[in-house]
Amino acid sequence: MAHPDDTSPLNPLPPVVAALALVIIGIEVVFSLGARGLIGGADAVGWRLAAMQRFAFSGEVVDWMIGTGQYPVQHLIRFVTYPFVHASFTHGLFAAVMLLALGKMVGEVIGSVRTLVIFVVSGIGGALCYALFLNAGTPLIGAFPPVYGMIGAFTYLLWLRLGMMGASQIRAFNLIGVLLGIQLIFGLLFGASNDWVADLGGFVTGFVLIVFLVPGGWARILSKLRQQD
Repeated sequence: MAHPDDTSPLNPLPPVVAALALVIIGIEVVFSLGARGLIGGADAVGWRLAAMQRFAFSGEVVDWMIGTGQYPVQHLIRFVTYPFVHASFTHGLFAAVMLLALGKMVGEVIGSVRTLVIFVVSGIGGALCYALFLNAGTPLIGAFPPVYGMIGAFTYLLWLRLGMMGASQIRAFNLIGVLLGIQLIFGLLFGASNDWVADLGGFVTGFVLIVFLVPGGWARILSKLRQQD
C-alpha cells in the first residue's frame, strides 16, 4: 500500500528567524494598540517614545561612556536592543519581512544558532560603525543593520555557489548594490539619512562573520587567493 506524501511543499522557517520576526511584529502591535488607546490607558500613547529613549542606540551615549570610562549595563544593552524598536508599524513590518526572507535563506544553510549569531553581531557591528564614522545626534533604531548582516551572509553563500558553478562571482553583490542604490534615491527624494552607514556596517559584519561559521569557508577563501597569485 502506497503511503501518501506528507512532505510540505514549503520549507519551514528556521525557528530563530520566525521568533525574531514575531518579537518585532509583536512589539509593533503593542505600540500601535497603545497609541490608539486600546490597551495600557493614557500612558500607552508614549510607549514608543519611551522605548526609543531607553533602548535606541546613541553615538552620544557611546562618546559619554568612552569619555567617562563608565559602561553601565543600561547603555551597553542598547547595542542589542535597538533593532527591536522602530519608528512606525510600517517600518517594523518591512524590517520583519526582509528578515524572514533573508533569514530563511541563510538559516537553511547554517542553522538557527549561527543565524542568531549573525543577527546579533551584525547589529553590534552596524551600531559601532554608526558611532565611529558619524557624529550624528539622531539615535539609531530598527532591525535593518542586522538584516543587512543577513544580506552579507547570503551574499557570501551566493558567492561560493557561483564559484562552484564557474559563473561570475561578482553577481553575488547585485543585491546589496540594488538596495544601496534604492536607499540613495530615497535619500535624495525625501531627505538624506545616515542610517545607511549602520546598514553597510551590518552587511560587512555579516559577510565576514559567515566565513568563519560556514564549514570550510576560510579554507575556500585561502584557496581562491592562492589561485589568484
